[in-house]
Amino acid sequence: MIRMERDLVRTILEVLVIAALVGTSLWVLSPFLASIIWATMIVVATWPLFLGLEARLWGKRGLAVTLMTLAILLVLFVPLSLAIGALVENADAAVAFGKRVAQDGLPPPPKSVEALPLVGEYIARAWRAVLDLGLADLWKRVAPHVGEVAKWLGARAGGVGLVAVHLLLTTIISAILFANGEAAAQLAQRFAARLAGKAGEGSIVLAAQAIRAVAIGIVVTALIQSLAGGLGLLIAGVPHVGMLAALMFMFCIAQLGPGLVLFPAVAWMYWRGESGWASFLLVWSIGVVLMDNFLRPILIRRGADLPLLLIFAGVIGGLLVMGLLGLFVGPVVLAVTYRLTQAWVDESMPQAAVPIAQRANTSDEPL
Repeated sequence: MIRMERDLVRTILEVLVIAALVGTSLWVLSPFLASIIWATMIVVATWPLFLGLEARLWGKRGLAVTLMTLAILLVLFVPLSLAIGALVENADAAVAFGKRVAQDGLPPPPKSVEALPLVGEYIARAWRAVLDLGLADLWKRVAPHVGEVAKWLGARAGGVGLVAVHLLLTTIISAILFANGEAAAQLAQRFAARLAGKAGEGSIVLAAQAIRAVAIGIVVTALIQSLAGGLGLLIAGVPHVGMLAALMFMFCIAQLGPGLVLFPAVAWMYWRGESGWASFLLVWSIGVVLMDNFLRPILIRRGADLPLLLIFAGVIGGLLVMGLLGLFVGPVVLAVTYRLTQAWVDESMPQAAVPIAQRANTSDEPL
């Protein structure tokens, strides 16, 4: 009895020590966790592309790692630089537009706006509410919040440098993982197998498939949305379509949506008096904005052998809980949980029930 109590105390102490070590390690690595997770997602999603590049370069891994690192730098830093440059370049135009609104006031809502199905009446009502207030009264209501917005923008501006540091760390860690990808994958599989046997090892493979599927779903959906939005802008006669389509692609990748570009373009066309084309662009924009609600889950489902509801819950729930990073983490966590739960249920089933379940899935004959 005394021996059993000593073993219990020893086990508890071992668990506490291990928990303390893991907690302290995570605490030390906390400034780099976001970069490590992002780098892991990028490497897993692009690993087949990396292997193909390495094969075309006659097996020279160092050269392949260098090219992939440069590609990641271009993808991460170039769009960010272009977006900042576009904002700075069009700052004068935005100021001029604000002065024009202050001098001339807002025009009344066109009749074509009220004729729009479903949303036309609400848009016209909000438009008239702003007109009834007048610029002076509107400024009185908005002025108390200007200071808060200015403080928030100042705090965010100070974080631009921090974002650049995270992007640089992500690139460096990605290069390290590319160079040692097989060793890292084997370590992950051995660790999962040690925890949950074959089911754990299979969960690692399923997690990699989920990461690739989410990456494909996000990138392809963003590309289709930006192309469709750019086509609508081109048909409506909006200038600078190329730059606006590039901005839409970046916003879609960041899960902000193409509406940040399309709806201001609609307002600009109404402001110019082109009500017909503005109404067309508004309807087109609503369709483009809603496109990712069904397109992205379908694309992700094609890349991973998971239920569509599970993928949808992982993508949307992860985005709401963890932001952009949750788009990848959410489906991966649910995929691993789903696989481990499925393996646990299968192991606990009676032996006689397994052939019946298998026959129900593979045979068309009724039970």
